[in-house]
Amino acid sequence: MSVPVAGLPSRLLLSALTGAGRFCVLGSGVARGKAVPARNLRGLSDLHPQLLPSQNFKDSPSWLPKKPSEPRSYITNPNLATTLVQILQEENRNPHQLFLECNPGPGILTQALLESQAKVIALECNRTFLPHLKSLRKKVNKKLEVVHCDFFKLDPRNSGIVKPPIMLSETLFQSMGIEALPWSEDNPLKVVGIFPAKNEKKILWKLLYDLYSSTSIYSYGRVQLNMFIAEKEYEKLVAGPHNSLYQPLSVLWQVACDIKLLHMESLEQINKQMGQNMCFIQLTPRQNLFTENLTSVNYDVFFHMLKQCFMKRYGTLMDHLQSLSPVNAVSILKQIEKDEYMKITDLYPEDFKLLFEAIECSRESCRWLFDDSIEDIVL
Repeated sequence: MSVPVAGLPSRLLLSALTGAGRFCVLGSGVARGKAVPARNLRGLSDLHPQLLPSQNFKDSPSWLPKKPSEPRSYITNPNLATTLVQILQEENRNPHQLFLECNPGPGILTQALLESQAKVIALECNRTFLPHLKSLRKKVNKKLEVVHCDFFKLDPRNSGIVKPPIMLSETLFQSMGIEALPWSEDNPLKVVGIFPAKNEKKILWKLLYDLYSSTSIYSYGRVQLNMFIAEKEYEKLVAGPHNSLYQPLSVLWQVACDIKLLHMESLEQINKQMGQNMCFIQLTPRQNLFTENLTSVNYDVFFHMLKQCFMKRYGTLMDHLQSLSPVNAVSILKQIEKDEYMKITDLYPEDFKLLFEAIECSRESCRWLFDDSIEDIVL
């Protein structure tokens, strides 16, 4: 597959010409890679993805940003880009799929998506890459739109004056002609990219709040995310009962989305993350997420319940119920068919949802006891 390099700044040209590794990291001070041996991936996914080795490339001053910036990873290997497009095509049969690509950088994945007949809206926060991406846009008839925007900073909670690369999703989507769809319908919009390593946890929590409140990108429907994420964060997302990584983040994502591991890659990160593996995962919001008793209005109470439960993760279910709600605990346990001596870490994500809904549908005028001190805690 051809690699477009016209319009790419000279300090970024090196990777496009040499195929410099499958990923690169910009803004961290250095960029380098080495081969990482394949590991036993059994148990991570039913798909049994293969771990592919990196290609070596030398440290080069030409990769260093002129000013210190937040480290970001970019796909720089055409073969990896082709692999990802093939995976995405297997997951979706629409040849003219619309993708929102987050920080495409040198545009290697962008090119592969376009060659597959997909349409792409490239959201790039680094001005350095914009001329190259816009030059690519001229070669593909209306199949590519380029916007100076940081997807991970859409709809800031303390908005104030909003200017690029920070944007409001409403402004972005309206300018691109994207219309909101009912939650019951499949959404044709797919997001693809790499979670910034520095703020993965913070971003995952923001997305959860957006998802459960049906705001930001999720005010347009069940938008699917196809993202690279560090293996350690992926393991937290899919952790279950009796796993030390099991936490509110695990429960909330598993309740909200179908989580699928599509692919795994090796990435030698800087900042003490040597040999870190990257997981390409798919997060598809569940059509049945919202019910009569769990809505985009009371979701914050569900968040509160989970945070309070996991503050004492080895406490019994009965003890937690008595501290959470004045509703008759014995009656609630009978409804959800759980034993009072069960521990919180024995409950599956769907059990937490059932517990919450059972309390919410109670006829008691006061259903919850709140401890405001934990509202801002992110576990």
